[in-house]
Amino acid sequence: MSPGAPEAPHASAAPLLMMRHAQPLIADGVCYGATDMDAEASATRDAALRLAPLLASGSQLWCSPRRRCMQLAQALCVCRPDLVLKPDARLAEMDFGQWEGWRWADIPREALDAWTAQFWHLRFGGRESVAELMARVGAAWHDARSTAAPVAWVTHAGVIRAARLWAVGVTELQDAAGWPAEAPVFGGHIVL
Repeated sequence: MSPGAPEAPHASAAPLLMMRHAQPLIADGVCYGATDMDAEASATRDAALRLAPLLASGSQLWCSPRRRCMQLAQALCVCRPDLVLKPDARLAEMDFGQWEGWRWADIPREALDAWTAQFWHLRFGGRESVAELMARVGAAWHDARSTAAPVAWVTHAGVIRAARLWAVGVTELQDAAGWPAEAPVFGGHIVL
């Protein structure tokens, strides 16, 4: 475990519903994390209608402040006025710095190789490392697991992948191969 990292939660904590925003309005194959954009409105409404029944009564809906997540959270609150919306910057996607908005295929191979070689500590694009992402997601994970009220997250694929690691007690990765490949589809969910 990293120094100062929150401890993994006890196995008795309630399941945590994590929902991914709907399809963002950006071209396929583009690197984005901190880039703020809307999601498809109809896909957001459809996702909200599908996901709203899954939320426990009076759930706290912790949400990334990015527009694509706020849209889904607000649509969920329209479907379920009993929900309590709580924007949380710790649930924002990883910031890829100078590579934001680049097509992944156009990012220099040397930059990608350096990130893979120094996966935990390198700030890919100069802004945020996987270690920093894991630390902030871990803090939110710990807080959510210690909250008495039911909590659900509206967030991003990278945050959900980090939470999947926290869910099994993995708090640090030295090898990029350990990063989970799977995440819910746009507008999908996972329960951890």
